[in-house]
Amino acid sequence: MKKIFRNIGLVIGLFGLTLSGCKNGLDLSPVSSLSDASYWQTADQFDAFVNGVYARFRGHNSSFQYLGELRSDIFGTDPGSTATFTGEATQGLERMWLQTLDADNAGVSAFGGFYSNINQINLLIQKLNSTSILADAKKKNYLAMAYGLRAFYYFQMYRSWGKVIIQTEPTTTVDVANLAKPASSEAEVMALIKADIDLSNNNFGTSYAFDSKNKKGFWSKAATQMLKAEVYLWNAHRDGGNADATVAKTALTEIQSNVTTSLLPNYADVFSTTNKDNNEIIFASKNKLDEATLGFIGNFVPQTGLIVNFYDSLANRKFDVATDNYGGLLRAPTKIATYRKFSNLDVRKNISIQAAYAKNTAGAYTIAGAFLKKYLGEQNAGNRVYTNDYVIYRYADLLLLLAEAKVMLGENPATEINLVRARGYAANYNVATLGYPNQTVDSNPNEAILKERFLEFVGEGKRWYDLRRMGDTYVYEYTPVTAATAYKLLWPLDRGTLTNNRALNQNPGYPVF
Repeated sequence: MKKIFRNIGLVIGLFGLTLSGCKNGLDLSPVSSLSDASYWQTADQFDAFVNGVYARFRGHNSSFQYLGELRSDIFGTDPGSTATFTGEATQGLERMWLQTLDADNAGVSAFGGFYSNINQINLLIQKLNSTSILADAKKKNYLAMAYGLRAFYYFQMYRSWGKVIIQTEPTTTVDVANLAKPASSEAEVMALIKADIDLSNNNFGTSYAFDSKNKKGFWSKAATQMLKAEVYLWNAHRDGGNADATVAKTALTEIQSNVTTSLLPNYADVFSTTNKDNNEIIFASKNKLDEATLGFIGNFVPQTGLIVNFYDSLANRKFDVATDNYGGLLRAPTKIATYRKFSNLDVRKNISIQAAYAKNTAGAYTIAGAFLKKYLGEQNAGNRVYTNDYVIYRYADLLLLLAEAKVMLGENPATEINLVRARGYAANYNVATLGYPNQTVDSNPNEAILKERFLEFVGEGKRWYDLRRMGDTYVYEYTPVTAATAYKLLWPLDRGTLTNNRALNQNPGYPVF
């Protein structure tokens, strides 16, 4: 009997379809009747499959966002309220920022659905290693992408659940028994991540070139090096020390030496729908009109019919349907406290966040709430369509990770921090008062970097991971997690995943399944 393989990636690649979640944590059962005999026969078929991998990666942007940010101190209802300022219900998302997750309310289930694409990647690696159809350069480039993407997925899961299932071979036949697979230790998962990063770098060789057609929408050596820096900084804050911080610093400075990257002068331009693949972007998950949109954004912006009851005090106007047709269901409002952490001199404040005000009969404004504004999308036939790319890595991230590595190595991070601050404050920037080390927060370099990353990356899925990377005490300082509830540093496994794979165990601290 011919083996049947999963081919969702092919279907997406050919038809541009997007996919939603999966049924269980591994989601490895085949869904296509195409066989090895009728596929992998031409370079175009490999290209289509690779495009499908990226389309499925795009379908995971919501999981990346939730895992990276919703448990941090950016989003949530303001004190004294259990609903958003517009009256919309949070519908369970509040469990993430309140840290009340459990198996029945896990926040992100089925390991984010990541194993569906890991299986695609495993199949791609297997076929690339056995093919003679592709030119060697193209084969190595695709292998480099595949190993880099697999390492990225496993790093998301490592930081979120700790012990997870290592699966490096594709599941090509229906074998339910093989789905009952235990999780590997955190050390084993980290070893796989590092090994895949090395394989990615080795296959890229010395080439830092971006894909000629898909540009920053395809994984590159620069993306691998950014991931390497994140991984080694994570370990440097634990037991890796200066050795791992040095590895991270080297990876970042090699990008600077080999890639033309820079901060855009105008912060808003980084996220523009008309300025994609700009010099600041290193890797982004692509969206496009009539193809795919930023799936998670609807939970971060309000209903059009509700926001029109409030005011934009800066513009001295009431919100209106034509201009403010956000079309969301505000489940995750931005905290007023988040908005107020920005200086009024910081242009990022009102580019990243929209404040909404109530107006009394005397004409005085009172802030009522806030919501994410960074992704404005584009207007199409009277509708707002969120076609912004979801940026995974950009040059500001490189600079602040480099500053972090320098601090760990006892070096001065002023150059990197001040480049980001200067762009953030724009014409208001005064190095003597706003530059590092002249702000009050700068007395603690780690706190200075954390705050700068907070201001720079609101809405980009970074904050929870930043707190986790820097160390448990930072999570305790900025979120409801405490030393007494330290088990909550990891996410719980959802009941469905535990039911479908009885070889898995719930993370310690959560009720045993």
